[in-house]
Amino acid sequence: MSDIVKEAWKKYLLALQIHPLRTKAVTSGVLIGCSDIIAQKISGIKKLQLRRLLLLMLFGFAYSGPFGHFLHKLMDIIFKGKKGNKAVAKKVLLEQLTSSPWNNLFFMMYYGLVVEGRPWGLVKNKVRKDYPSIQLTAWKFWPIVGWINYQYMPLQFRVLFHSLAASC
Repeated sequence: MSDIVKEAWKKYLLALQIHPLRTKAVTSGVLIGCSDIIAQKISGIKKLQLRRLLLLMLFGFAYSGPFGHFLHKLMDIIFKGKKGNKAVAKKVLLEQLTSSPWNNLFFMMYYGLVVEGRPWGLVKNKVRKDYPSIQLTAWKFWPIVGWINYQYMPLQFRVLFHSLAASC
């Protein structure tokens, strides 16, 4: 690993220790921004849609990072002292039955209302039409990410891992 990467990682770990909520919020915002830039380029857009990019970064900074920070702290409180596959399975199940549906619904509404600027009626119809298939698709991918996250990631890295998986 190069010295620059090692130094950056040390600074990131220090920031995570001193300001965990802020660091996770910034990390989430930056990663959603990077993934949107890639998505825009893949889709063939000639000129980067800066407004869309900034609004998605705001979502990561103001919602995804903080939500993940508090969700994982709460999970550790709920399952305090419990280890092993059974505890991990319960965490994944709880997350998939509560925060996963909420996060998908909230993102769809945010994207439609704020990012795209559509009226409530159109957003409501799109959510009604697309939400079930989006949630079912999420349940095919996110439980695996959740399992890895709760089984192998230390608490301070769970939001980072989740954000990286979301970027992919």
